Amino acid sequence: MDVHRTGIVLKPTNSRVVMRPFEPTSEHRFEKIIARVSSLSEPEVDSLLEGVMREFRGRHQRTREFFLHRFDQVRHHLHTDRSIGEARRLLIGSYFSQEYALESAALFNPSMIWHPDQSGLPDGSRRFILSLRATGEGHISSITFRSGVIDAGNRIRMDEPTRFVTAPDLVPNALYDTHLFDLKLTELGINGTLTGQVIAALGDRFTLAELEQTIRNVLRHNRARQREFEPIAHTMVTLAKANYEIRFEAEMDVSERIIFPSSPAETNGIEDARFVHFTHDDGRTCYYATYTAYDGRVVLPQMLETEDFLHFKVSTLNGPEVRNKGFALFPRRVNGQFAMLSRQDNENIYLMYSDMPHFWFTKELIARPTYPWEFVQLGNCGSPIETEAGWLVLTHGVGAMRKYAMGAFLLDLDDPSRVIGRLEAPLLEPNENEREGYVPNVVYSCGAALHGRELIIPYAMSDYASTFATVPLDDVLGAMTRA
Repeated sequence: MDVHRTGIVLKPTNSRVVMRPFEPTSEHRFEKIIARVSSLSEPEVDSLLEGVMREFRGRHQRTREFFLHRFDQVRHHLHTDRSIGEARRLLIGSYFSQEYALESAALFNPSMIWHPDQSGLPDGSRRFILSLRATGEGHISSITFRSGVIDAGNRIRMDEPTRFVTAPDLVPNALYDTHLFDLKLTELGINGTLTGQVIAALGDRFTLAELEQTIRNVLRHNRARQREFEPIAHTMVTLAKANYEIRFEAEMDVSERIIFPSSPAETNGIEDARFVHFTHDDGRTCYYATYTAYDGRVVLPQMLETEDFLHFKVSTLNGPEVRNKGFALFPRRVNGQFAMLSRQDNENIYLMYSDMPHFWFTKELIARPTYPWEFVQLGNCGSPIETEAGWLVLTHGVGAMRKYAMGAFLLDLDDPSRVIGRLEAPLLEPNENEREGYVPNVVYSCGAALHGRELIIPYAMSDYASTFATVPLDDVLGAMTRA
């Protein structure tokens, strides 16, 4: 099979930094830092602030806004209500801010999707967005983006990333659906007196602030059971915070955008986003991405939804079959239902159906480790790709010495529980240039794309850097053993 490695390599760099909050470890330290800055004279404040801005303003797009926002977040530690000038507010904010090198350790596990803007391109060319898992200090992962163009000859040109990296704004007063929230609580086994009273007091939709106020009201009327109810109240708020919305400024380049952990469930990272361009039955389109949230102890499957890569909705996935990693949504409904690939048992690939993209209750086994290069485990490498021959699923298999290789199988278009073709040998294995890295002997992808009759495969090299390979679709289909 003629698999062509492009030679393009996207390596991590420690020069791309994003501003993040700095959170001292105790309340006492907050107060001490603020007191020290508050003791400075106005000339000292102006001089110090000028130095900070001179050193860091050229490294970020919205330095002043970030410092002022940080001041607002810590101002409750002040022991006075007197007015504070903007310069001092900025300086206090700077002491509770820090830079984070988002991709200093790795830039890997890419997922490729066609860009929503295809204007201004020659015939036969297409613009794409590449999502990547960026890993930095403390092994915290986030989602970052690159863009590029593939021409009619399947040549790939990557756009130069911007120097800046900027986190999005949380959308204030984002609305939650009360019925869905109640279903999620029930799924978690939280459906007692407190939740019933809270749900009954909410309207059809609510904001996080309304939920928190309603919980306070219910706790106030149940003082005798407050100790019993407080852990439940905490879980309700945590669940709400795991479902949020973010928005980037429209003028931001794609490469400037980063989706950094925002909710309690994501404190240790956002991993392995699998993007898919989804077409609804009425012709509307959007982009979904499944990913893994990690809090240091538990992995939690989550879903992103966007129409423009500017405004994202983040939701938890729910149901008894939402376990483990590697969920990949089909690009349209199948037989009237949403369809998803999954791997709940660390070994096999399953197929799930649901009426809603956020709730999954049943699964069906469709593929087991069969060949020596996948005897340890089998998983998908992104959402199925629709072809006239069937649903093409790229896979990863783990063999001896925990070596990862990529393969593929074909599912029936009308009944994707049927595997109708499968590669016996790997499609892609790590070569001598790819096998060294943070985790050696690995090639891995979170989503490929079809450009004409050419399969474009972005993939990670040993959990360190990313690259591309291309292969004719007909070669892949022709090499499959038919069921």
